[in-house]
Amino acid sequence: MLLSMTGFGDARHQDQAWSIEVEVRTVNNRHLKLSTRISEPYSALEADLEHLVRQRIRRGAVQLSLRVDRPRRAEDYRLNLVALASYREQLRGIAGVAQGKGAPGVEVPLGDLLALPGVVEESRGPACDPQQDWPAIARVVGEALDKLEGARAREGDAMAAELTAMARSAEGLLGRIADRAPLVVQAYQGRLTERIGGLVRDHGVSIDARDLIREVAILADRSDISEEIVRLRAHLAQFQEILGERESAGRKLEFVVQEMGREANTIGSKASDVEISRHVFEIKGILERIRELIQNVE
Repeated sequence: MLLSMTGFGDARHQDQAWSIEVEVRTVNNRHLKLSTRISEPYSALEADLEHLVRQRIRRGAVQLSLRVDRPRRAEDYRLNLVALASYREQLRGIAGVAQGKGAPGVEVPLGDLLALPGVVEESRGPACDPQQDWPAIARVVGEALDKLEGARAREGDAMAAELTAMARSAEGLLGRIADRAPLVVQAYQGRLTERIGGLVRDHGVSIDARDLIREVAILADRSDISEEIVRLRAHLAQFQEILGERESAGRKLEFVVQEMGREANTIGSKASDVEISRHVFEIKGILERIRELIQNVE
C-alpha cells in the first residue's frame, strides 16, 4: 500500500464550553518536518502534537493549525462607573465652554461614552490548563489525522496503479531487448563475413576461419547484456513486490529505481544496436516518470 505525501484533513468540535478546530496539510519532503500554528495558551502542547503526528506520519512537510475558542459570558464584562462618570463630566464641561460661559452642559450620547478607553472592562476568566484540555484536543487532532490518512491512501492507490502500469511497460520493452540481443551477434557475424568476402574477391587475401570466429567472439563478449537483463528484470519484480507491501516504502522505491537506471545505462552502452538503443531510451524515459512520481510517496 502506498501513501501519498500530499493530503488534507480537518476536524471540529463545539459545545457550550468551547470550540476546537484542527486542520492538517501535508506536502512532499525527504524528511518529516512539522510546522504549527496554535492559539494561545495552547502553544505549550506543541511537543504533544508533534508526538501525535510522528505516530501517524513518517515523511513529508506537515502544517498543523489548532484553534481553540471559548465563548464569552455576560459576567466577563463590566462597566467602570468611575471612568464613565469622569468622561461624562469632562465632556459636558468642554461642550459648555464651547457654547459660552454659563451655558448648560450638553448630554453626551451613552454609546459614544461606552466606546471610550477603560469604560468597558473585560475580566479574564480562570486560566486554562493546556495539559488538562489535551485529551479532548487530542481526539479532534486524531480525527483530522484520520481524514488526512484517508486522503493520502486514496491518492496512493491511484499512484500505485500508475506505477504498476509503467513498470509493466518497462518489462515489455526489456523483453524485446532480450529477444533482440542474440540477433545482434548474428548480424555482426554476417556483416563481418560479407566484408571479408569482398576483400578476398577484390584483393585475393586469404582469411583464416579461426580469426573470424575469434573476432566475432570478442564482440559477443563485449556486447553481452544477458546479466544486465537478468538484474533489471529482478529489479522490476522487486519494484512490484514493494508496491504490494502493507507499509508505504517510498525510499525503497527510490533505491530500486536508481538501480534500474544503472542497469539500463549499461545495456545502452554495451549493446551496439539501434533497435536496442531505442528500447533503452524508452525504458529510461519510463524510469524518469517513475522517479518523479515516487518523490511524492511516503
